[in-house]
Amino acid sequence: MPVPAGQPVIAVLTGDDPPAGLEERAGGAEIRLAGPSDLAGALSGADVLLVWDFLSPAVPAAWRAADTDAVRWVHTASAGVDKVTFPEILEHPARITNARGVFDRPIAEYVTGVVLAFAKDLPTTLRLQARREWRHRETSTVHGRTAVVVGSGPIGRAIADMLGAVGLRTELVGRRAADGVHPFEALHGLLPRADVLVLAAPLTEATRGMLDKAALDLLPDTAQVVNVGRGSLVVEPDLVAALQDGRIAGAALDVFETEPLPADSPLWDMQDVIVSPHMSGDVVGWRGMLVDQFLDNLARYRAGEPLQNVVDKSLGYVKGAP
Repeated sequence: MPVPAGQPVIAVLTGDDPPAGLEERAGGAEIRLAGPSDLAGALSGADVLLVWDFLSPAVPAAWRAADTDAVRWVHTASAGVDKVTFPEILEHPARITNARGVFDRPIAEYVTGVVLAFAKDLPTTLRLQARREWRHRETSTVHGRTAVVVGSGPIGRAIADMLGAVGLRTELVGRRAADGVHPFEALHGLLPRADVLVLAAPLTEATRGMLDKAALDLLPDTAQVVNVGRGSLVVEPDLVAALQDGRIAGAALDVFETEPLPADSPLWDMQDVIVSPHMSGDVVGWRGMLVDQFLDNLARYRAGEPLQNVVDKSLGYVKGAP
């Protein structure tokens, strides 16, 4: 797709924390900062859409209300692209890119941390400390346990590598079979031997609701679930029921079907559940890394060079992994 002459016009969907330094470093590009209510106006006539507030559901309605004929590139500052893959944008010639590569190690560290926390019973230790109660207990080792990691992209692979480094056997599940990767169809056969099930897959029609009652019933009652993918990978009422009935041992959840997690959700009060507010990849400096990544791609865009992290619209993620 040819690059338009002159300075690009970039519409930015921004929340409470706009991208610091973007305007100063954009080399004269016109930056139109907009919230959900005025995104359509900012988007009309723009060449580029930067979805900085990547949790916002505002893009589909704004896209339908705007004149998007000039849009050539849409970038979301997230690994997941489900908020920007609706029918109208999929049919549009604009390329979509994502933040692949920024969150791999931080999310792998989060997953490894909660797996170790469960094995060493840190949630109970913190509860007892708060009550000034001294109670000796024995804990578990992770060495030799099995983790099934669903999602064979960079995040899933980083998780599998780091869990392997602390002694777990890892089984990686992707869309299709490859060297060291099981196909998605093999997942149910792997669940009965999973001590830990990690969900790090993109949200697609194939993965939506993948962890339902049927899948949960295949897990051992000693298993823990860790979800760092998308909330809608899980049928949340089925997970709550499995936790309440003791059919699984616990869960660490960073993403939820409704965010923020409603105050009346039973997940808040469960002793064997760790709830974090969609922050597993958000380490100090992550926003600056996202700005750097976008500006690198902006330089490529201006030069007419291939963009990095182009999403395959038919798949819903960046090609390059099974």
